[in-house]
Amino acid sequence: MSKHEVKQCARCNSTFECKAGDITNCQCYGIELTAAAEGYIAKTYTECLCRTCLLQLNNQYLLFTAQTE
Repeated sequence: MSKHEVKQCARCNSTFECKAGDITNCQCYGIELTAAAEGYIAKTYTECLCRTCLLQLNNQYLLFTAQTE
């Protein structure tokens, strides 16, 4: 099994534990991003983000797309 890795969020610099080898216990597990939202986030960030930032960026994307429809 992969070792867990302590990472810093590329957006807010908070520290979190990445559990890619145990994804159901990872901090990002359960966050549902559409492919479009993933693309939106990936345009700016190439490294892992903390759960808070992922949720905030997903909400920003959803609000932006709702306003442009």
